[in-house]
Amino acid sequence: MTNEITALARKVWDYHHLHHTITKADCILVLGSHDTRVAERGAELYLQGWAPLLIMSGMLGNLTKQSWTETEADKFAAIAIAMGVPREAILIENRSANTGENILFTQQLLEQHNLHPQSFIVVQKPYMERRSYATFKKHWPDKQLTVTSPQLSFDEYPTPDIPLEKVINIMVGDLQRIKEYPAKGFQVYQEIPGDVWEANEQLIAAGFNKHLIQ
Repeated sequence: MTNEITALARKVWDYHHLHHTITKADCILVLGSHDTRVAERGAELYLQGWAPLLIMSGMLGNLTKQSWTETEADKFAAIAIAMGVPREAILIENRSANTGENILFTQQLLEQHNLHPQSFIVVQKPYMERRSYATFKKHWPDKQLTVTSPQLSFDEYPTPDIPLEKVINIMVGDLQRIKEYPAKGFQVYQEIPGDVWEANEQLIAAGFNKHLIQ
């Protein structure tokens, strides 16, 4: 992992962050992933009083179906309960397999419970903040939205289970999706600065292509 690769990756990482200021909301929506620190961040926000309802969303995705036996939502809910969140404050949506379904199936779940929150805090991995925002706004444009993630820097984020190489591969693929998905109707448009896209292209040329759309 050269200094050049690290610098390019840091540029893409910074773009994916929205730097939203947390405000009180009706609901915290935690989007499932392979990173359990996302669940911890959602539980932390609930316990701090930012919203009275916590929704865990996610079945099993490409990064979890090979290694987890329970759904992302159920695993995340267990983490939140272990941290002190009351079970009755949690709704579990465990059918969705992608970000769009996270939103659509959460809409259905809330309708089933006759709940109509107007404001959301969405929690995802740090490098999926922007894509989560773009997807949510496409499917639920009338809701107030704040996006956040585990409060970790680029240098702090990687772990033995989530090494930097995997982070870069996923970030590169997510930036490609931010560019391509609006035309498919999956997300709202997000401007990508030229230097950020060039950094992404250089990372792809360097071999970080394992999460690209095929």
